[in-house]
Amino acid sequence: MTAPSLIFWTIFVLPLVAFLIWLIRQDKRSGWIGLIVLAVTVIGGIVYMYLKTGGK
Repeated sequence: MTAPSLIFWTIFVLPLVAFLIWLIRQDKRSGWIGLIVLAVTVIGGIVYMYLKTGGK
């Protein structure tokens, strides 16, 4: 990963995911479903990015 990519992940992606996890955990009824959907979305995004960039 390049420096701009690491900066993007550190400043934008990680805080957003942490905030979404906190927000989903506030809903006691369907918190687990939301976490599963969030995990699938994040993993899907990472896989898509990896496939589009060729792992560079």
